[in-house]
Amino acid sequence: MLGWSLTFFILALLAAILGFTGIAASMAGIARVLFFVFLVLLVVSALARAVRGQTP
Repeated sequence: MLGWSLTFFILALLAAILGFTGIAASMAGIARVLFFVFLVLLVVSALARAVRGQTP
């Protein structure tokens, strides 16, 4: 998930450099959503491991 987020972020930067502002904005939005989904899944998995008694 983090890899996809970084990929969309890099593509957004490339599109912004080339002047495609609409595409860059949409890719940056997708990257932001994927990053927050990654963070939520990271926290959920860390809490699940803590409840089960395993160390992270």
